[in-house]
Amino acid sequence: MKIAVACDHGGLQLKKAVLTYLAEHGFEAVDFGTCSEDSCDYPDLALPAAEAVASGECERGILVCSTGIGISIAANKVKGIRCAHCHDTYSAKYTRLHNDANMIAFGQKIIGEGLMLEIVDTFLHTGFEGGRHQRRVDKITAIEEKYFK
Repeated sequence: MKIAVACDHGGLQLKKAVLTYLAEHGFEAVDFGTCSEDSCDYPDLALPAAEAVASGECERGILVCSTGIGISIAANKVKGIRCAHCHDTYSAKYTRLHNDANMIAFGQKIIGEGLMLEIVDTFLHTGFEGGRHQRRVDKITAIEEKYFK
C-alpha cells in the first residue's frame, strides 16, 4: 500500500517515526515534506499529500502538525478526502470502518510516538465496513459535489 506522508515543522519528529514504521512494515511511503524544523505553513504540505490520495496515486495519507487540527482542516478541503484527527485506536478503527477515512492527522504536541504508531497500525489495517455506512459516505460525497465547484 502506498501512503502519502506530510508534516509542517511542528510535526517533523512524529513524521520521521511514521516513515520508519512504514518502511519496517512493508508500506511504500511518499514523503511530501517538510524535512526541516524551519517554520513553514501546514496547508502547503497537506495539499499535495491530499491531492495524491484523492487522485489515487496513494491509497491513504498520514499528516502531522503541532495539534493535528490545522493540517486536517487543510486536507479536508480537497474533494474526496476524509481526514480524521485521531488520538486513540478506537477512533482510528471506526473512522475506517464507518467513514472510510482515507487520511489521518496527529498533533505532535498532543500525542506520544508509541500511541501514534499504534493508531497508525490500526488505521492502515482496518477496512471499510460498507453497508449502511456506504450510504453515509455517499451523502458526504454529495455535499462535496454541491459545494466543491
